[in-house]
Amino acid sequence: MKTKVAAIYGKRDVRIREFELPDITENELLVSVISDSVCLSTWKAALLGSEHKRVPDDLENHPVITGHECAGIIVKVGKNLTGKYKKGQRFVLQPAMGLPSGYSAGYSYEYFGGNATYMIIPEVAINLGCVLPYHGSYFAAASLAEPMCCIIGAYNANYHTTPYVYEHRMGVKPGGNIALLACAGPMGIGAIDYAINGGLQPSRVVVVDIDEARLAQAKKLLPVKQAAEKGIELIYVNTAGMADPAAQLRALTDGAGFDDVFVYAAVPSVVEMADDLLAEDGCLNFFAGPTDSQFKVPFNFYNVHYNSTHVVGTSGGSTDDMKEAIALSATGQLQPSFMVTHIGGLDAVPDTVLNLPDIPGGKKLIYNGVTMPLTAITDFAEKGKTEPLFRELARLVEETHGIWNEKAERYLLAQFVVDIGEAA
Repeated sequence: MKTKVAAIYGKRDVRIREFELPDITENELLVSVISDSVCLSTWKAALLGSEHKRVPDDLENHPVITGHECAGIIVKVGKNLTGKYKKGQRFVLQPAMGLPSGYSAGYSYEYFGGNATYMIIPEVAINLGCVLPYHGSYFAAASLAEPMCCIIGAYNANYHTTPYVYEHRMGVKPGGNIALLACAGPMGIGAIDYAINGGLQPSRVVVVDIDEARLAQAKKLLPVKQAAEKGIELIYVNTAGMADPAAQLRALTDGAGFDDVFVYAAVPSVVEMADDLLAEDGCLNFFAGPTDSQFKVPFNFYNVHYNSTHVVGTSGGSTDDMKEAIALSATGQLQPSFMVTHIGGLDAVPDTVLNLPDIPGGKKLIYNGVTMPLTAITDFAEKGKTEPLFRELARLVEETHGIWNEKAERYLLAQFVVDIGEAA
C-alpha cells in the first residue's frame, strides 16, 4: 500500500514523504488515518530531533511519522486479529503505550503515526489495547479524544492526603478551589470544559492568563453563567500588569489558597506563582512539558513540610481516560470542537508543526486525505469570496457560531472523496 506521510528527518526538518508500506504481519493492522490534531509535543519532537527522549537515531534513513492524536478506519486486518477487528471499522488511537523506551506513535516509528494517509499499527500497540473502537461518525471528536484524555488524566492524577493516614485520595478536592494557570489556550479550553462539565464539582475555578484575546474567547465558549448553573463559581483573570498576582488570586479564596493548581505553560514565573497559590494540602500539577531537560524553579519546601503541599506531573492519559473522553464527547457533555481554530490538509503539516508556537489560535486539525493550506476558521468567509470550498465551509460553521462541526467535516471529506468507513 502506498502512503503519504509527514515525517521528521532531523532537527527542525519535517517533510512530506511518499513510499510503499511493507505488508502487515499476522498481528498488525493497516489503517487509513482520517484526522489528526496537531500537538505541541510534536513541535518539541521536531525541534529536538533525535535529542528528544522519544525520537530514535538515524532519522535520515528511517524518518518517523509525526502525529498521535488520530482516528480513522481499518483497511486490512492481520490473520490473528480477525476475531477482534474488521475491515471498515472506525477506530481512535490511544498513543500512550507506557513503554520503558518511551516510544510511541508520532515520535518513534517509521510506519506508525497520525500524519499519514495509511499507517501500520504494530503488535505492541495492539497488545496494549491502544486501538479503541469508535462508535461515532465525527472524526474530529475522535482525534480530540486524545488531548481530552491527557486533560482528564491530569485531573485524575492529582491527590490529597489526611495527616497520618497513609493513603492518597486521588483526584481534585471535591468542593475545592481550582486554579488553571496559563490556561486560555487550546488545551486550556478543554481543561476548563472538563472542570465545569466533567462531574468534578469544585466550588470555584479560576482561569488565569495574560492574553486578553484568548481569555475573551474562553469566556465566550464557556461562560460564567453556564458554570453558575452547575453551582460552580467560574472566574477569568488577566494577570498582565498585576504587581502581585499571587496575592490577588489568593484573595479570591479569602486567603485560603487553591487546593488544585494546574500549570499549562512551562514558564518559570508561572510555576513559581502556582507554588505561591497552594492551600494546605494543595496539589500542583505541572501539565506543560518543557523542552529544557534542566528546567528548574524555586519551590517552597517550608510549605511542603508544614502545609503538606505537593507536586505531580502528568503526560498523556490512560485508556480509561480516553474512553471517558469519547463518552463525554458523544453525550455532548464536553465540546472538544471548541478547541479547534484551524483546518488543513496533510500538505500543511510540515509548516504547521515547525511554526506551531507562532500560529495564533487553538488546535490545528489535519485531514490527511485533503489537500488544503492550514486555514483559520475565521478566514473561511473571506476566502469563500473566491473559492467555493471555503464558501460552503463558512456557511456550515456559521450554523454552530463559527465552531468546527460534523457537517463541515463531512462536506470537506466528500470533496476529496475520502472513505469514512463505518461505525464500530
